[in-house]
Amino acid sequence: MPTERFAQCGNLGDDVRSDCHVSITLRQEGGLVIELDSKVARLYGDDILRQASDIMEFYGLRDADLEIRDSGALPFVIAARLEAAIHLVLEDSREWLLPLQPANMQSTARDLRRCSRLYLPGNTPKLMLNAGLHAPDGLILDLEDAVAPDKKHEARFLVRNALRSLDFMGTERMVRINQVPLGLQDLDFVVPHGVNLILLPKCESAEQVHQVNERIETLLKGCGQQRAIWIMPIVESALGVVRAFEIASSAPNVVAMAIGLEDYTADLGTRRSPDGRESFYARSAVVNACRAAGIQPIDSVFSDVSDMEALRRNVLESKALGFDGMGCIHPRQVAVIHETFAPEKAEIDKAKKIVRAFEDARSRGLGVVAIGSKMIDAPVVKRALRTIATAVSAGKLNQNWRDEDENR
Repeated sequence: MPTERFAQCGNLGDDVRSDCHVSITLRQEGGLVIELDSKVARLYGDDILRQASDIMEFYGLRDADLEIRDSGALPFVIAARLEAAIHLVLEDSREWLLPLQPANMQSTARDLRRCSRLYLPGNTPKLMLNAGLHAPDGLILDLEDAVAPDKKHEARFLVRNALRSLDFMGTERMVRINQVPLGLQDLDFVVPHGVNLILLPKCESAEQVHQVNERIETLLKGCGQQRAIWIMPIVESALGVVRAFEIASSAPNVVAMAIGLEDYTADLGTRRSPDGRESFYARSAVVNACRAAGIQPIDSVFSDVSDMEALRRNVLESKALGFDGMGCIHPRQVAVIHETFAPEKAEIDKAKKIVRAFEDARSRGLGVVAIGSKMIDAPVVKRALRTIATAVSAGKLNQNWRDEDENR
C-alpha cells in the first residue's frame, strides 16, 4: 500500500442539511484518528464516532485520519458517505450494510396505479427523508440526470442505503439508473436491496431491456431472492419512439413506458412548446404502443413547478391522449396530477351505468346491450371498466360500489 491514500465524499455548504462530508487519509502507522465537527455532536456525537469506528474496523483500516463534517445526517447517510470514500482508497468489494427494513422488501403489483412518480436526486438526502408524506404513487431515487458525473459513485451508496433504511410510507420504490451500459453497474447497488421498479432512461431497443433483465436475474440469484422487479423504459429519442412497441413488449416485467420530452425535443432539434405540437406524434405513438402491449403509458414531467393551472391543463391534455400518469419534479405537483387524472363524477356515473347495463344484459342472456336508445358495444364497456378501476385506485369510488348502490 502506498504511504498515503486520500479520498473525500459528501456535500459541504451553508445550504446543506441532513448530509455530511467525509475525508479519509490512509497511513501506514499512527493509529486511527477521527475528527468530528457536527451540529448535533452533543446529542449524537458518540453514536457517530462509534459508527465510524465500526465501519473502519470492518474494512481493517486501523491507521488513518478521518474527518467528518456533519450537518445533521442520519446514520444511513453517514455510512454511505464513509463507505463510498473507503471504496475509493481501498480495493475491497465487501459491503457494510445497515439492517434492511422488512417493509422495504415487499413487492408491488404489476397493475399498481402509477399516476404520479416523484423524482428525488440520488445524491441529496434531505429531499429523500420525508418524501413519502406527499403520497405519490412512486418515489424515484434518481442516479441519472439529477446526479453530477463526478458524484455518481457516492450516489450509488446513498441510494442503496436509502432503499434499506428509509420509510417509503407505502409508495412504490423506484430507481432511475443511468443509460445502459453504465446503468448495469447501478443495478448491483439496488437490486438486492428492495427496489420495486427500475426506470431505464434513453431506451432505444429491446436489447437494452434484455441486458437489464439478465443482470437483475443474476443479482437476485446471487442474493437468494425470488421476487418481481418491474421495468419502466423511458423513450427519449426519435429512434426510441420508432421502436416504441418493440420496447413496450420486450419482456413480461415491463409494466409501463414513459416518454421524456426534454431529450426527445433536443433529439429533434427543436424546443418544447406550451402547446406541445412538436411532441404530439411521439406521445401518441407511446400511448398506442403501450396499449397494444398491455402496459401503462406514462407522460413526461411538467417543468414549471410554480404554475399549477398550467400543470392542470397539461394533465388534461395528457389524459385526453390516453396517458395514465406523469412524472413530478416537485412535491406540490402530486396533488394536482392525482386530482386531474382521476375521473370526474360525471365520468364515474356514466361508467357505472354502462357496466350495470352490460351485467344486467349478460345475466339475462341478451346479446345486445343498450342504454336508452344507444347501443353499447364491447370497447365502450371496456373503457367504462377502466374508468371505474381508475376511480377506485384514486379513492373516488369504493371497491364495493355495486353493494353500496343497491343499499341506497
